[in-house]
Amino acid sequence: MSRSVTFKIVLLGEGCVGKTSIISCYTENSFNNKHVETQQASFKTKRLTLDGRRVDLAIWDTAGQERFQALGPLYYRDANGALLVFDITDEDSFNRVKGWVKQLKRMLGDDVVLCIVANKIDLEKDRHVSMQTAEEYAQSVDAKLYHTSAKLNQGIGELFNDLAARMLQKVPSNSNNTSTLRSGGIPIQPSSTTDGNDRQKSNTCC
Repeated sequence: MSRSVTFKIVLLGEGCVGKTSIISCYTENSFNNKHVETQQASFKTKRLTLDGRRVDLAIWDTAGQERFQALGPLYYRDANGALLVFDITDEDSFNRVKGWVKQLKRMLGDDVVLCIVANKIDLEKDRHVSMQTAEEYAQSVDAKLYHTSAKLNQGIGELFNDLAARMLQKVPSNSNNTSTLRSGGIPIQPSSTTDGNDRQKSNTCC
């Protein structure tokens, strides 16, 4: 197998949209019904194999609270991929995503792979952001739209696997480790998990 490649991923979005829940569901097979406010940022890792190549994901969960947003650039600097998360029941959280996208493009240009994540699809009856509106916006910023529910564990694995594959496409085929994790801040609450292909279902999973 070729040497591993490491990608830095950041999750951006307002508080309470489910960023931490998405990461916990993906890396730990867990979901917490109680909202836990992220303080500045937390950092977790996940290893998977795509097309015979080991891929290590360094996933940064950033705080969505207004008082922490000035710190955003410290964490998404040098990111290879970004998940812009909004709550489908909260139109304001969708509008705020547009600001994050502008900041990312201004700092990282077109090198970063963007994912617009419509989270909490388990609350479809309370939806305030139409699928068409979200899809049209994603296309306008050269991003892909994903529909997820951390609570029901829907679309989470597919989201990260697809993002990893898209980032891998940007790595030259003759390179062993072109894309590496670069420091974008101080890691908080580090945690390592096993290969995504070995992921087991748990009764505690969202």
